[in-house]
Amino acid sequence: MAEIYDTTINGLVVRTGDLICTVDGERSLVPGQFWWFVGRLIPGEVDHIVVYVGPGGRCVEAGAKAKVIEFEAPPGGWDAHAMFGQRGFVDRFYGVAYPLENRDLSPEATEAIRGEVADYCLAKVGKPYNLNFLNPDTEAAFYCSQLAWKAYLPHGIDFNTGLGVEGFPGSERIIFPHEVWASCRHAKAPEA
Repeated sequence: MAEIYDTTINGLVVRTGDLICTVDGERSLVPGQFWWFVGRLIPGEVDHIVVYVGPGGRCVEAGAKAKVIEFEAPPGGWDAHAMFGQRGFVDRFYGVAYPLENRDLSPEATEAIRGEVADYCLAKVGKPYNLNFLNPDTEAAFYCSQLAWKAYLPHGIDFNTGLGVEGFPGSERIIFPHEVWASCRHAKAPEA
């Protein structure tokens, strides 16, 4: 089981297994403009999910590199420009979702789940990006919120609320980042 770590990002405490939520790209860079456009297509206020594993700023995500990657967030604050080389993605920190809070779990169970979630995500590094959003059940490829969903599902935590996109049949199977945000106690980042 992975060790449990704490860090602070933009003033919010993040522990192993917590979910960093981001929103659209920064429009100051061309890649950011692309991701801003993509973010407009995703329902809800959150566009992307990153799993914090620790230590330091170590995170796992499925994203722009077309696979699941491990990357290092700089100490203290989310700096998409500094992480661009690692991630190929420019986004803005929105807040943190805390999947294990308010779940009536013992401290021991909470710590065990945190470690298992981190181990699961780290074991998926290198897997390809899942472009078939209608197939979240696959273990062969992952999109961002699907990775978090699959990591927590064995522990009885299901982020899929059935949110869909009107006129897009089957979209209720997609695990949208906003569903993850809305399914957890969460904290929005202080305004800069």
